[in-house]
Amino acid sequence: MSPITKDSFIELNARERVKAVLDEGTFQELLGPFDGLESPHLPPQGIVPQSDDGVVIGRGQIDGEEAVVISIEGSFQGGGIGEVSGAKIAGSLELALRDNKKGIKTLPVMLFDTGGVRLQEANYGLLAISEIMAAVIALRQHVPVVGVIPGNVGCFGGMSITAALFSHLIMTKGARFGLNGPEVIEQEAGIEEFDSSDRPLIWGTIGGTQRYSTGFVDELVDDDVTEIRKVIHQAFLGKGKEINKTEQVDFYHHFLSQIDPSKPIDSQTIRELWKQARNADIPKQVDIHSLPELDMPNSRGRAWFKSLSGIADPKGDIPSVLYGDSILGKEHVRYISVVPNPYNRFPRARQGEVGLDEGWAIAKCVRDAVEKDKNGDPRAIVAIVDVPSQAYGYREELLGIHFALAAAVDAYSTARLAGHPVISLIVGNAISGAFLAHGYQSNRILALNDDGVNVHAMSKQSAARITRRSIRDLEEATRKVPAMAYDVTSYSLLGALYELIDGIEADTPGEQDIQTIKNKLTDAIADTRSDPPDLSNRLLTKEAINGGRTASIKTRKLLEQQWNSIHMIYSS
Repeated sequence: MSPITKDSFIELNARERVKAVLDEGTFQELLGPFDGLESPHLPPQGIVPQSDDGVVIGRGQIDGEEAVVISIEGSFQGGGIGEVSGAKIAGSLELALRDNKKGIKTLPVMLFDTGGVRLQEANYGLLAISEIMAAVIALRQHVPVVGVIPGNVGCFGGMSITAALFSHLIMTKGARFGLNGPEVIEQEAGIEEFDSSDRPLIWGTIGGTQRYSTGFVDELVDDDVTEIRKVIHQAFLGKGKEINKTEQVDFYHHFLSQIDPSKPIDSQTIRELWKQARNADIPKQVDIHSLPELDMPNSRGRAWFKSLSGIADPKGDIPSVLYGDSILGKEHVRYISVVPNPYNRFPRARQGEVGLDEGWAIAKCVRDAVEKDKNGDPRAIVAIVDVPSQAYGYREELLGIHFALAAAVDAYSTARLAGHPVISLIVGNAISGAFLAHGYQSNRILALNDDGVNVHAMSKQSAARITRRSIRDLEEATRKVPAMAYDVTSYSLLGALYELIDGIEADTPGEQDIQTIKNKLTDAIADTRSDPPDLSNRLLTKEAINGGRTASIKTRKLLEQQWNSIHMIYSS
């Protein structure tokens, strides 16, 4: 008897995948190719755009219930997220959130096939991903948000952090799921850290079987259309998890405390430690210091934390994450800053990078503020941002750094939704996943207008390699597309900043500098308290309206019109 032939889900394109998930005959595409919404940022760089910008949005039904399925086309620009594609995703989730709030149940599914931010639109991609994250966390409170990582490209970069926030995550055995791709780790950290040509190493670190065995995905499935449809349907039928992975801060603190980074570590060892941790009682206090806290180097993040909080000898649960409470005018404020720790037990996180311990530590101190204030006035939370990047390393990927960063994202967003004014003050670098984790979920973002302040999705060296350009060509492209530039002045043109602050001594702030920033923070907190607790204000600034987010605004407007017309058809 011949074996039953399976229909490959991986081999389908993005549009075919959406149709395969939805009930037969119910698929209706929103903002399809004939709507002509192309990226305006690719042609100036000599890149041919795609008429749906690599994202397919399908409305229809799943088991007779209204649904929206979002599918990323990995064959276009590696599934990278730019301004238009990002606005399509964020806008769809925001509309699903709106309907669910109204009692119109709408099931959200996302099919990942993405390398993360589209580097040709760098800061647009980061902005969009932060808004996608915010929508997922808000939507998760009303209905399960289900994601599938089929294969081909896999799920990397900022979108891997996004996927970690999902209620239910499904992955095939042939897929890969991690924050930093093997080639990027090799570029940033060297071949001795990660050999991108070692296929067994790659699959043993970020492959589907390993991710399922260590609890980072909920279901491991074969590459079969019928099986994937069945598991998606079951995810919506279930009662759902009591708590999302990125909310399980105490467990992950305990799990990481069992790891000794100074010793060799492999995939099988992690599987065994994971099982032990799952079956163990979780202590309330976990000590993850592996080296004594000695004199720490100064940094902008440390200097501004001391200056604003008034805490002369700041400490935290770990030396690289400082936090403390202070009074700012009439406001109670919790300040948080990530700082370099040359004695960090994880060597790849010694220069101020946001790594495994840092992500979970940020989540812990933010959630502590939310818990303490749940029956009172929510204090303001100020993220002081000076982060060069996320940590690039083998241990980081094996132990799920994308979940550590997602935990920080989740905590900040949860605080914002609970009424805490969340403010970011960029005093130095705000790069890539580190900024997504620490700063990008804020109601308001302020930045010093200083040459040492940079915002971007990746280091120049890695960005050049991934986009197959020289550093010189990359810098030339930034003159045509401000979103590719690293300087904060170019970034301010996108409209995400509440204020760009001139005339401040960034490295050694004086008394007047400190008072000026305190006044700016006070104004930002007051302004936040009068607004909804979402990120919609970023599309309402004069810079956004006057060109910085034109494509984002247009995409959302057309999407809403088509969404509403389809809903009317269903209702009738």
